Amino acid sequence: MPPSLKIDFVSDISCPWCAIGLLALEQALDKLQGEVAAELHFQPFELNPQMPPGGQDITEHLAQKYGSTAQQQTQIRATISQRGADVGFEFNPGGRGRIYNTFDAHRLLCWADTQGAGRQGALKHALLVACHRQGQAMDAHDALLQAVGAAGLDPVAAQAVLASDEFAAEVREREAFYTNQGIHAVPAVIINDRHLISGGQPAAVFEQALRQIATESAAGTAG
Repeated sequence: MPPSLKIDFVSDISCPWCAIGLLALEQALDKLQGEVAAELHFQPFELNPQMPPGGQDITEHLAQKYGSTAQQQTQIRATISQRGADVGFEFNPGGRGRIYNTFDAHRLLCWADTQGAGRQGALKHALLVACHRQGQAMDAHDALLQAVGAAGLDPVAAQAVLASDEFAAEVREREAFYTNQGIHAVPAVIINDRHLISGGQPAAVFEQALRQIATESAAGTAG
């Protein structure tokens, strides 16, 4: 049997590099089929936990947070769009317009993890599309429920989650755990609770790292 890897993908749906990193990671795993068995889990991280309802203009937000100018942001957006195209993810060429709080999206991702194999990943993809391709308001329940439907999950059950505080404690606990482990930027890809791959790396980088970790893991098991 191929060595099994537990992969925790720590990310926020509002992070464009997380979309790039996820698709690159999945491409690497496709190439490693037969060599590596992977168990992928999506873990929450909020880039803007204090963001108020309705969000903030993204140009203003990035200028305040990083000191970047509108011209610099345009150049970065072009780079992100090209990297997205390289892995098959289409970003909205005009950007997102606004940035939003994502706490409820993370609650739904926790819920989706209880709905069967592959459901959490399907919702993650749908949320990334809603955010970065469609420019949806990611703190709006109707937008989140549209993504739930697009992922093949039950919007009625999801609406019940959103109307409650279900999975709120779980999200906060996991966010605190990874912050306490030193994760302060995303995406952060943690393999077997030991190895960290940071950032939206190209598929080849993920492939090489995963193959090496799998080989070392197999050797350790054999030993």
